[in-house]
Amino acid sequence: MGIVNIKLCEIMPMKSDLVKLYETTGWNSKNMFTEEEIYRAISNSWYYVSVYHKQQLIGFGRIISDGAYQTFICDVMVSPEFQNQGIGRIIVKTLMNKCQQEGVKWIQLFCAKGKQSFYKKLGFVERDAEAPGMGLFL
Repeated sequence: MGIVNIKLCEIMPMKSDLVKLYETTGWNSKNMFTEEEIYRAISNSWYYVSVYHKQQLIGFGRIISDGAYQTFICDVMVSPEFQNQGIGRIIVKTLMNKCQQEGVKWIQLFCAKGKQSFYKKLGFVERDAEAPGMGLFL
């Protein structure tokens, strides 16, 4: 299909569009979060970018940050029918550019299994096994 007629916007998508994109990409497939929780989380982001094709939300990514040095890219997703066309790359590069414009120098992220090579092509490196990240899910 190729990247034709897409529009990149720094706007919050409508909740119904965002939920649909989450569903088509398998995010929240275990239904751990309600639609309201997802939308509230997205609304509290430091920055986000939405990608539309003919008024359909086909891509999204966001940043959680303190605006100085703690920055976390998350929820990068592209509708399956539009994957492998460079849209994910455009989203991540846009998020990275925002950090650069604001003087943020350290960008962190988690990625889905098998997606490491995508992020490595954009300059990301895996954390050292001697200093792995940690988490706690309540």
